[in-house]
Amino acid sequence: QTLKVWGKGRNRFDAIEQAKKNALYDVLFKGISAGSAACTTPPLVAELNARETYSDYFNGFFKDDGPFKEFISLRDERLDKKISRERKATNNQVTLSMIIRVNKPALKEKLKKDGIIK
Repeated sequence: QTLKVWGKGRNRFDAIEQAKKNALYDVLFKGISAGSAACTTPPLVAELNARETYSDYFNGFFKDDGPFKEFISLRDERLDKKISRERKATNNQVTLSMIIRVNKPALKEKLKKDGIIK
């Protein structure tokens, strides 16, 4: 699933990492409802308060060197897109938008294997 997401951080690197986490968070817990009707999907983890219920699991999953990186890529971006990426900066924050691809089938399989979803 390909998403346009925003990330905010102290610098460009932190903003990119946050955008990656935001993409996965949306697919996992919020679902995708913006865009065309064909793109609308429910969240993978539909259980109420799942983020809190499985906090130990998801804290480890989303840590900086965690396994979340296995399920995202920037493969769809071309060099010209990277240069013209939307970006906002303040004195100590960088906010940028990115196109990120989430490997939803592999993510779903991992969640099943780990016992988070059925």
